[in-house]
Amino acid sequence: MATAQAGEGARREPEGYRAEAFGERMTGLPDETKWSLLTTEFWAMLIVIAAILIATAVSDSLNDTRGWLLVTVVATGYIVSRGIAKAGTGHLPIGALRRRT
Repeated sequence: MATAQAGEGARREPEGYRAEAFGERMTGLPDETKWSLLTTEFWAMLIVIAAILIATAVSDSLNDTRGWLLVTVVATGYIVSRGIAKAGTGHLPIGALRRRT
């Protein structure tokens, strides 16, 4: 797991936590869901899309129209799943929550 070091005596935290803390500082609100780049689903979607595009380029039976249709279906499924994940997250107006220390 990647860790960050700011100097001697600094806390070591995984990169994902640093990104989450940065997001909370920028928006002022903590989220229950992770940023999309920090999720396994995002990276799995990219790998599946890359595999579809490679298969489309090499295969004779999988034409470009069908390949891009499959990419669209995978991307749409990811977008819908992120929407469902964030649907349960309650957002309060900025300033309603006090910063955690």
